[in-house]
Amino acid sequence: MTPGDYMTLAIDEARAAADRGEVPVGAIIVDSGSGDVLSRAGNRVEELGDPTAHAEILAIRAAAEIRDEPRLPDCDLYVTLEPCAMCAGAISMVRLRRLSFGAYDAKGGGVEHGGRFFNQPTCHHAPEVVGGVMEIESGDLLKAFFAERR
Repeated sequence: MTPGDYMTLAIDEARAAADRGEVPVGAIIVDSGSGDVLSRAGNRVEELGDPTAHAEILAIRAAAEIRDEPRLPDCDLYVTLEPCAMCAGAISMVRLRRLSFGAYDAKGGGVEHGGRFFNQPTCHHAPEVVGGVMEIESGDLLKAFFAERR
């Protein structure tokens, strides 16, 4: 599968999140060696009443449980929106190999915007970062979601 194929799966998760009334963000974690998708998740903040139930966190938890390991250095994360600082911290702690994201988040992003978590001297591990993968598709989901609520 290509990075676009993986991001398409993440976009499917984002659409499912929107259908549940959640901010449409989706994430998947892939074993970088085999290419197998280990986990997939969409935001569930509202559903679970949990401010940490971002798609990235849920996907990380599920992949770590599947692997029965607290770190996933041979895995890649595909997510439809630039991760916030909380999610960037989790990505660092789990030692993901690569982060690919769709839309940039000038207001809440923590990777290319805001605190730029991976550039801080206190960051334990910085993954390879690829931004803008299917950026338009990912951004359009978010724009449509928020347009309906305004």
